[in-house]
Amino acid sequence: MKAMIFAAGKGTRLKPLTDTTPKALVKVAGKPLLEHVIMHLKSAGVTDIIINVHYLAEQIIEFLKNNNNFDVNISISDESDVLLDTGGGLLKAAHFFEKDSDFIVYNVDILSDINLNDMLAFHKNNKALATLAVRDRKTSRYFLFDKNQTLKGWKNTTTGALIKTIEKDKDLIPLAFSGIHIINEKLLGLIEETGVFSMTAAYLNLAKKYKILGYRHDNTQWFDIGKIETLKEAEKSYFMK
Repeated sequence: MKAMIFAAGKGTRLKPLTDTTPKALVKVAGKPLLEHVIMHLKSAGVTDIIINVHYLAEQIIEFLKNNNNFDVNISISDESDVLLDTGGGLLKAAHFFEKDSDFIVYNVDILSDINLNDMLAFHKNNKALATLAVRDRKTSRYFLFDKNQTLKGWKNTTTGALIKTIEKDKDLIPLAFSGIHIINEKLLGLIEETGVFSMTAAYLNLAKKYKILGYRHDNTQWFDIGKIETLKEAEKSYFMK
């Protein structure tokens, strides 16, 4: 199985750690974030990974080389010139994925013990075009799902922005995205956006016609290593020891 790791971010909220180190190589419990994510993907049966890079890209490439790519077939998608955001970054790497196959996309700053094989089974059993890992947690931005866990909208509680894929108002469940997706390769050919864009926009557009599902994993460990405080919290977690 193949996967993509989004590792191109600058990690500005992790300063001063990221002043001279890319976010992907910031250490948690003695190991870089990138290593944690690669090992999690390997444990789920992933054999081929493409990693996008931008800020201090040469450090990431050297790290992988020095560790023999952790015995995984690793390719690099170089965004050194232009940071393409999640949607643009995924499309740039489209050539890497096999026709009609499912693959995992994983943000490098996410640490979790989510069972990726269970999530993949849910995705396949429901014949989804894409499945998003989601949780019931406090944030400012939420995907909105119906009772069947089908994506129907998005809202930002700070700005008041609201997008719905349905005309009539319905009781929709707000859930926070966890930075982990399972996508079928067919989706890549259906994306209308180009250039620099977020996958959030693409998902909301596609959800009008196709099945985009939410996979809840409320009872798992999960950390977004976006701030120093969260990094310290993760190091205290049982699954990091």
